[in-house]
Amino acid sequence: MTRLLTPHIATMTEMREPHKVLERAGGQPVAVLKNSAVVGYFVPVEAIGAADHRVATRDEVMAHLAESRARVQPVLDYLRDK
Repeated sequence: MTRLLTPHIATMTEMREPHKVLERAGGQPVAVLKNSAVVGYFVPVEAIGAADHRVATRDEVMAHLAESRARVQPVLDYLRDK
């Protein structure tokens, strides 16, 4: 069973009239279903615009890479020996 990332759903048939889907969802993302399986998410502009996006600095990226390398290095060492 797939876990939905939003409480709003719409079928492929309902997506013939996307403006109605958007009105019903109130600016929130909508999971699109086909035969009871998730095929994608319909994300309105309001949902994207509400998030506060910023560009990461080089130092932040390098710190994240160093942190993730420390976490995955044991796995890489194990795989190297195989």
